[in-house]
Formats: sequence, C-alpha cells, structure tokens
Amino acid sequence: MNDPKNHIKVRIVQSFVMVFTVAVIVLTVFSVNAYAGHSSDPNNKAKITDPNAAGIEQARLELQKTQAEEMKFAFIAAAIAFGLGALGAGFAISHVGAAAMGAIAEKPEVAGQAMIFVALGEGIAVFGMVIAILIILKV
Repeated sequence: MNDPKNHIKVRIVQSFVMVFTVAVIVLTVFSVNAYAGHSSDPNNKAKITDPNAAGIEQARLELQKTQAEEMKFAFIAAAIAFGLGALGAGFAISHVGAAAMGAIAEKPEVAGQAMIFVALGEGIAVFGMVIAILIILKV
C-alpha cells in the first residue's frame, strides 16, 4: 500500500486531472468571450443615421458586454462546481472503495453495506452536476 511507485502514479494522475479541469475552465472563458464579441448584425454601424439611435446602439452594446461578463463568471462557477464535485467524488470513492474491498475480502456479508458507502461518495459528483446545471439555467 505504501509503494513509492504507486504513490507517484497517483500524483501524476491527479496532476493530469487538475490540468484538464483548469484547461476546461480557461476554454470556457475564451468561448464566452468569443460569444460576447459576436454581433448578430455585422453591418449595424452603417444603419445608424439618427444621433439618438447611436446612443441607443451604444447602450445596447454596453448591456451585451455586461451580460457577457455575467455569463462568463456563471460558466466559470458551473465548471468549478462540477469539476471540484467530480474530483471530490473520485477521491472519496478511491479511499472508501479500497476500504470496502478490504472489508468484503474479510467478511463477504458486509458487501451491501460497503457498496452504500461507495455510492455516497458518488453522490458528491451528482450534487456538483446539479449545482452546475442550476447555475447555467440561471444565465
């Protein structure tokens, strides 16, 4: 159990998971920024002839920018909620699952109780996913 090679492998896998989570968050931020810069009508400046219309157009663009900022942070929060929930579930299942398999090896009649504890660890990921969905639906 205290094998140094196994410990290094676990740390490498954890590092890859963390890098992947950060990459997903960064890509989410860039995709939201790209979406915010996208206009539904690229020739909208050519249509502005009235000075009041220019002010309205400026206010609309400011509102779009504000909404894009809010969306960016909402997507970051959803990614963090889901990513940390999945990481927490992975750590919980790895530790509880190993202990459960050890207990089952010694006493096979505790298999049902041991699997309940493993399922409780998986519930953490489900809660993270539900929170992420709720955050995204609010946007």
